[in-house]
Amino acid sequence: MNSTPTVFLIDDEPAILDSISLLIKSAGLAVKTYLSAEAFLEDYTVEQSGCIVLDYHMEPGMNGLELQAELLRRQYAIPIIFLSAKGDIPTTVRAMQSGAVNFLVKPPQAEDLLGHIQKAIIQDVLRLERQNAQHHNGLSNLTKREHEIAELLIVGKTNKEIARILDISPRTVENHRAHIMEKTQCANLVELVHLFERTEPASNPNGRQNHHP
Repeated sequence: MNSTPTVFLIDDEPAILDSISLLIKSAGLAVKTYLSAEAFLEDYTVEQSGCIVLDYHMEPGMNGLELQAELLRRQYAIPIIFLSAKGDIPTTVRAMQSGAVNFLVKPPQAEDLLGHIQKAIIQDVLRLERQNAQHHNGLSNLTKREHEIAELLIVGKTNKEIARILDISPRTVENHRAHIMEKTQCANLVELVHLFERTEPASNPNGRQNHHP
């Protein structure tokens, strides 16, 4: 997990980015700014903690609600605080129903915005701590064979390659893989790689045990 919680500020107006980022920095918080949702998606990784301060109306490209939907699709649970110059009730309801932690009208009051940001960051740090504890517990519950398969998966081996290396059937590998993901509560292989990077001591110069066919 990124050790420094960060405020990810996304707005298509450079002047807004500058003024709000200065406010956030004045509170001693780390901030990264983006002029589009697409730029944020290219940069963000799931293990980064913090919160998103997001303009609802952005153009061209993805607007705030579309970015929120994409983050939900990718199973990224980082908290979102929406900003909008048009704070109509239906818009607010849609955003909150999709999981936004707050919806503020531009220009937000400095104290109000910073208070919501700090609460959102605390919420996200606690969420990631709980998630990491669950992942670690799941990793310790892997059988020896599951651990072997997990190590091969995270270095890019396919099910067929793993089956050949361990002299088992691809179907058996597939079943073990499902158990590994369930026990560790990793949504995908990327999360499994990050989990091993955080928890597994290096057993050779590449940090992985050697397996031979």
